[in-house]
Amino acid sequence: MSAEGEGHTVHTYDGIQEYDNPLPGWWTALFWGTIVFSLLYWLYFHFGVPGRSTLDGYQAAVAENLRLQFAELGELQPTRETLLKYKDDPKWLPVGESVYKTNCVSCHGTAGEGKVGPNLCDDNWKNVKVIEDIAKVIGQGAGGRAMPAWANRLHPNELVLVSAYVASLRGTNPPPPVRPAEGPAIFPWE
Repeated sequence: MSAEGEGHTVHTYDGIQEYDNPLPGWWTALFWGTIVFSLLYWLYFHFGVPGRSTLDGYQAAVAENLRLQFAELGELQPTRETLLKYKDDPKWLPVGESVYKTNCVSCHGTAGEGKVGPNLCDDNWKNVKVIEDIAKVIGQGAGGRAMPAWANRLHPNELVLVSAYVASLRGTNPPPPVRPAEGPAIFPWE
């Protein structure tokens, strides 16, 4: 046995002595190795080449998925027939709705009721006379830059599908508050 106090810490608590047992070397090495690894990981993913972050990987995966989906459609043209076809298509209308909710809600409201931008649910439209005009307004903008041009930001198929979604909002009754009607009344789409 060892002498009194040998191998013990110098302090006592309520008359109880504590052994001085250092951490094993492998445990200490693992601790410091984890710290070094985390610093290298942080530098690699946050200050490295663009495309390494988790967000970049997610956006690349979404873009690839969208490309595969759009390969099924081909290159959509914003014609009357195309817009009427996709206006009621249960498979592709949610894609247009997603684009709308990502880019248009801040001005036109979640249900198209109009906020800063016009109401899309009534029969009075400022810059639209026929259904094809919706894609033109979305793509080229309107109102002296009040409505921005989206053709350079959206895939052509996204532009057509969001136009079809906007066309599908006409005649719906969103909950109040609803922006008052603006522009002349136009004929029904079909």
